[in-house]
Amino acid sequence: MEKIPISSHGFKFLQEELKRLKNEERPKVIKMIEFARSLGDLSENAEYETAKDRQAFIDKRIGELETKLASCTVIDISNIKDKTKIIFGLSFEIEEIETGKIISYQLLGPEESDPDKGSISIESPLGRGVIGKMEGDEFSVRTPSGTKEYILNKIF
Repeated sequence: MEKIPISSHGFKFLQEELKRLKNEERPKVIKMIEFARSLGDLSENAEYETAKDRQAFIDKRIGELETKLASCTVIDISNIKDKTKIIFGLSFEIEEIETGKIISYQLLGPEESDPDKGSISIESPLGRGVIGKMEGDEFSVRTPSGTKEYILNKIF
């Protein structure tokens, strides 16, 4: 099984979701199923079908979370002292050379990636392109819209 890097914050977030699903959502849906069964004929019971679908969704998500949590390698990014080159957990500012557009991201694992909120995955094209770079380095990234050239302005 391939190990997936994740920050301690991201790991805790996944653990909390799993706990909520097991301790709150699953019991609720079981009660919904029991209530729907009490209504009688299950063949035409929309409440029963809805509750069973919800139960299947919750059980599937629980399985996914348990698998992900088992395959995670937690990296405590608060212990990172060397910020001379990009590694997992660091934040950085890059500039697209052609347009001059400046963007800042934090490099995290695929489970925590959310470009709209300022984090990208180490598995993304940009994440793979920037890893190991130092301030002032220029690098190119092949994207669906073509190759883009960047310069790493700063690491923080």
